[in-house]
Amino acid sequence: MSRNLPDRPNLEFLKKEAKDRLDQLRRTDPSAQLADAQHALSGEYGFASWPKLKAHVESIEVTLGGGSALSAPSAAPLAGRWVADVARSKRHPANQFQRATIEFRVSDNRVLVTHDVIDEAGKAVHGQHTLQVDGLEHAFANGHALTASWRGPRTLETVATQHGQVVGRGTYTVSADGRKLTITDENQMIVLDRLIQ
Repeated sequence: MSRNLPDRPNLEFLKKEAKDRLDQLRRTDPSAQLADAQHALSGEYGFASWPKLKAHVESIEVTLGGGSALSAPSAAPLAGRWVADVARSKRHPANQFQRATIEFRVSDNRVLVTHDVIDEAGKAVHGQHTLQVDGLEHAFANGHALTASWRGPRTLETVATQHGQVVGRGTYTVSADGRKLTITDENQMIVLDRLIQ
């Protein structure tokens, strides 16, 4: 499987991804080592070895000014209010909402997400949470954790784990013209249009 490295790759995220891969490898080969997982991951991104992938990512981070590789894209295309287009979306079977509006406020490595939903039964649901978009795992209740990373100027990626095992991945991708947002995970694809105010 060939994968493209994001425009703003994050070495800490890649290290975590290699550790996740090691867990997967050890299910079929208990003697697998981290170097095996790193080698496999490097090959997927088109590099002959982990040191070559690491050197490439570090050179990009230096070019971008050190830690800025983890910072939100300066234009923050995700920021703003979005309304779901139910007709174009594939909703999760357990979440057949009637309407949804999501607002994203982006400030450095923090994204405040506010959602207002009319659920399947017609009940209004309001919620808010903050994503730390720094490529690091942030723990919360019951062994759950979330890692969020910028994957280029228009894509935010999240990886959810429970007790160290990956339980979900999601992406938030803004179209090149900035008018459409697509939120995808293993079970759904939500298409949203930007609300112009």
